[in-house]
Amino acid sequence: MSVSTAAVDQSLCAPLPVLGADVTVPLVTGGEVAYAALDYAASAPALQRVWDDVAAYAPYYGSVHRGAGYLSQLSTDLFESSRVTVAAFLGCRAEDQVVFTRSTTDSLNLLAAALPADCEVFVFETEHHASLLPWRDARVTYLDAPRTPDQAVATLERALSGRDPQGPALVCVTGASNVTGELWPVRELAAAAHAHGARIVLDAAQLAPHHPVDIAELDVDWVAFSGHKLYAPFGSGVLAGRADWLVDAEPYLAGGGASRKVARRADGGVDVEWHTTAARHEAGSPNVIGVYSIAAACKALTEAGFDGLVAREQQLVTRVREGLADVPEVKVLSLFGDDAPRVGVISFVVEGWNSSHFAAALSAEYGIGVRDGLFCAHPLVRTLLGSEPQDPGECGAPEAAPGERSLNAIRVSFGAGTPDEHIERFLGAVRELVGQGARWTYRTEEGRCVPDRGTAQV
Repeated sequence: MSVSTAAVDQSLCAPLPVLGADVTVPLVTGGEVAYAALDYAASAPALQRVWDDVAAYAPYYGSVHRGAGYLSQLSTDLFESSRVTVAAFLGCRAEDQVVFTRSTTDSLNLLAAALPADCEVFVFETEHHASLLPWRDARVTYLDAPRTPDQAVATLERALSGRDPQGPALVCVTGASNVTGELWPVRELAAAAHAHGARIVLDAAQLAPHHPVDIAELDVDWVAFSGHKLYAPFGSGVLAGRADWLVDAEPYLAGGGASRKVARRADGGVDVEWHTTAARHEAGSPNVIGVYSIAAACKALTEAGFDGLVAREQQLVTRVREGLADVPEVKVLSLFGDDAPRVGVISFVVEGWNSSHFAAALSAEYGIGVRDGLFCAHPLVRTLLGSEPQDPGECGAPEAAPGERSLNAIRVSFGAGTPDEHIERFLGAVRELVGQGARWTYRTEEGRCVPDRGTAQV
């Protein structure tokens, strides 16, 4: 049983077609301009190919599992074949399970709920909050930010060498930083973890959209990622990897779908036999469209060819870094140094500028969407900025005097759907804002920095 999906030519020529490419936005200076979406690290625009595939399936939408009707059977086949597609995309081993969740955060919270009793968790302070915070019920060791990949491995080895090798342990590490874009030495960290009897989970939220991720090759135990960062719409995510801890754990959610058999006991209670498959942690009516959109994105990226996508993205990374280096007031944040391999995620500060003010000006005056703040990685950004936790100032005034430390940062991120023109517009806007200042005044409104319309700078 299959759904006829839109046949779209996915050549190796980039950028790949994405939704929103023709959207225009108003400027405070007058007129409209095509929106330059440069916030891929938060949510990447959906690939047109993915949207077309989902639209082709939508009329056939039905509830999955156990439905006797044709559309239910069709949707069930599509749901389970999506699991196979994702497993292939991740290079899963034969015994691995693919569990569908809501997001990377949900995936890692699911794994946290499945940890064996008295499990130790080791996590670097550099992690996104999605992988830094779920382990509250475990014994957690937070590791200081390393300054080289080799130092990361050595830090982990030292931490693991002091633990009881007989007890369960888990290492959680990112594949690519959502702040600096830098790639982490995943394979080496996995080897260190396994050498000390620990398991490892890879947060691939920022890695999977930019690079191939192969569970078997990297020798990690689990991988977590989100569809909305992988050019897929809707709220679905994936936790893929070893089945044993998941099978031994109580279901993440109790309800229909997770239960195989439920019966009343003579004493009035209820006996439950839970599934031992991925369904054990997928209770309730699943987001079949979200799941299918992830599978469609996996297919689209595979067919487009990661070699070509990676090569072009690296050209964009080089262009952005060189362009920012030409502006003396701009400092790019880095953990491992300028030569570290990275994906299309770059954070920076501008001397004397409030980061919210700068980001708001890029949007209001140039139609460019970036992100400012601490990027749900507060310890890492504060380490990179050398600042302590504190409240930012009003957006209309610099948060730091020239030469002083900034409290927040600005992040530009891009990928397979980014045209060269958006990169050039961004770099031109940075040069103009630094050289000439904003053309508008800005104020704080409900925690956001917005243009004070009707009040242009004199």
